[in-house]
Amino acid sequence: MTLTDPGGPEQVPPTPSHTVGPFYGHALPFLGGEDIAPPGHPDAVTVHGYVLDGAGAPLPDALVELWGPRPDGTVPRVDGSLRRDPATGAFLGRNGVEFTGWGRVQTDADGHWYARTLRPGPRGPNAPYLSVCVFARGLLVHLFTRIYLPGDEAALAADPLLTRVGDRRDTLIAGDEGGGTYRFDIRLQGEGETVFLEYQ
Repeated sequence: MTLTDPGGPEQVPPTPSHTVGPFYGHALPFLGGEDIAPPGHPDAVTVHGYVLDGAGAPLPDALVELWGPRPDGTVPRVDGSLRRDPATGAFLGRNGVEFTGWGRVQTDADGHWYARTLRPGPRGPNAPYLSVCVFARGLLVHLFTRIYLPGDEAALAADPLLTRVGDRRDTLIAGDEGGGTYRFDIRLQGEGETVFLEYQ
């Protein structure tokens, strides 16, 4: 928008700036978005961490989406597992049975997120990983990355992507906290920035 100033073109004030979201909290999060694995499944793992800005401060209004294959490496092709209230259309949560491999999690007030999913199996030449998409304030375009789970060092050493990123590979490998729990912080920029991917 251009403002007109009767004093002439030299005195036109600048156009006001606008904030770019985030507006995710109103429509995108849903009940049970973090519970990707069916309850009690023996291959379930918990992945958690923080979304951090360039200064290392947590972002309380980011959104993390995850996709992952089954433990045998196959990609789920089932219909969605979300249930709606037939009267109101409101989300009731997941059906607790189907594994779609997909979930969406909003960070809490401390910038923390977590998800329960199935430990992914290997696909082709790649070590097992979860695909991640990050939405956050100030991002005009969402970011893609991967979460590799530790455990098979030979597969991690041979993975084509981890081989290409060299000494930054540690930003893509979750830390093992024991008991099927893994920590993966997403650093948007600055020292220790997570490796982000571009798809064409």
